[in-house]
Amino acid sequence: MKHIAIILAGGTGSRVGGQTPKQLLPLADGRSILEHSVDAFEQAIPIHEIVIVMHPEWIQEAEEIVARNSWHKVKQIIAGGSERWESSWNAISFFLKDDKKDPDTFYWFHDAARPFVSQDILRRVAEALKSHLAVTVAVPVTDTLYQTNNGKVSAIRNRKEFMRAQTPQAFHYLVIGPAYMRAIEKGKIEATDDVGILMKYNPEVEVCIVEGDEANKKITYKEDL
Repeated sequence: MKHIAIILAGGTGSRVGGQTPKQLLPLADGRSILEHSVDAFEQAIPIHEIVIVMHPEWIQEAEEIVARNSWHKVKQIIAGGSERWESSWNAISFFLKDDKKDPDTFYWFHDAARPFVSQDILRRVAEALKSHLAVTVAVPVTDTLYQTNNGKVSAIRNRKEFMRAQTPQAFHYLVIGPAYMRAIEKGKIEATDDVGILMKYNPEVEVCIVEGDEANKKITYKEDL
């Protein structure tokens, strides 16, 4: 069984503001968001390889980051797309060209903007992959959920039926690869994450949920820094 972490850092971080993508911005210790995310998977025992998917204009900066760190698992930096699904597909396409890949390979997709993912979460994902082809991380919803219509509350949903998605999301390559191929054939992809692609284009595959953590938050706005 081979586990490959795909760190999705292809966005520009427009909601944070400024000229530098948010994944390259420093946290309190002076190290970038991207470095913290990659470190988590570098330290994770189940992970064999890491690939960074970077915005094309910032690949050189990513290469410099890799060069100054003592990472051994980072094997490649590839260009991302204009949308998340394109970045994921670019990574899948890169690996599909490898004729020598392990037949029991899993791809782990992780948002670079989630630098606080814990080793406990990664262990739970790895354990779940022993018996499932697709695994995602999520946390319970604690707030009341409004369904709205034209700026007014139209219904209140049972929050026990909902969870908030996190990453990583991990899949056997034989289920996520075909799902993306079907999506691209259909055109107009609207899914916001890799689980969404799988559920729409390979719906017979069940997705196992493992417990996430509130600390595994996504850096989205300037205030999050």
